[in-house]
Amino acid sequence: MKILVTGANGQLGNCLRNCSERGSKDNYIFTDVAELDITNAEAVKSMVKDNDIELIINCAAYTNVDKAEDDAEFAETLNSDAVRNLAEAIKDNDGTLIHISTDYVFGKEPYNVPCREDQKGTPTGVYGMTKLHGEQAIAASGVKSLIFRTAWLYSEYGKNFVKTMLSLTSTKPTLKVVFDQTGTPTYAQDLADTIFDIIENRRYKDNEGIYHYSNEGVCSWYDFTKMIAEIAGNDTCDIQPCHSDEFPSKVTRPSFSVLDKTKIKETFGIKVPYWTDSLKTCIRNIKANEA
Repeated sequence: MKILVTGANGQLGNCLRNCSERGSKDNYIFTDVAELDITNAEAVKSMVKDNDIELIINCAAYTNVDKAEDDAEFAETLNSDAVRNLAEAIKDNDGTLIHISTDYVFGKEPYNVPCREDQKGTPTGVYGMTKLHGEQAIAASGVKSLIFRTAWLYSEYGKNFVKTMLSLTSTKPTLKVVFDQTGTPTYAQDLADTIFDIIENRRYKDNEGIYHYSNEGVCSWYDFTKMIAEIAGNDTCDIQPCHSDEFPSKVTRPSFSVLDKTKIKETFGIKVPYWTDSLKTCIRNIKANEA
């Protein structure tokens, strides 16, 4: 089977590349904007048709939460219109779309229990709203699809919270980090491994729908930072908790966006790693790459 991966230079795309390089019975075609502009409907249709693509994994997205507030039109183009292009193209080939979404589709309501897949989306900003529009575009197209909502994604690749905090806690004497936003960090390689295994074993068939995937456990950004520093041995930085209003932002981030993973665990029989265990693995790999 031929599989198209979009947004392949991002965190999840790179992790999926790792999976395919370990060996697969399928042929993966990795593309980013230089190879395929997914906002161009005709280019997408040609790519899918000419290469006889049977499955698309869409890792491409506009993910700059703050910048999206000033760049709403392009965020909508990439997070919704482009998703519709992918959905329609793969539907024409009678294939399946696997799409990555986000915990940011939630947040406006004061939740205090993990968010379920069937819960109404209540985004607080442009990023979350455009990602929700992308999900709705998939539903409207009628394509066979699996949507994986994830949260607080990090990896060895690109810019992310873990790499930023590794740098800051090793160079700054003091650091303030918000403690009033709660969620779950997700190691991109864990999510990639899960998606890859579902595809390899063809378990996506007859299991279409929305699924939540993050690592197990719950923490604030402050707790996350403390654990990053502890694992890395950065013990000279005084990390202090603060309220989110001490860091003014154009967008209100979800105060609680823990994802309920019951559905994905029961449907696919997977075991989800605890967030600190995966964090240790990632930091070990980052340090090994620096050596």
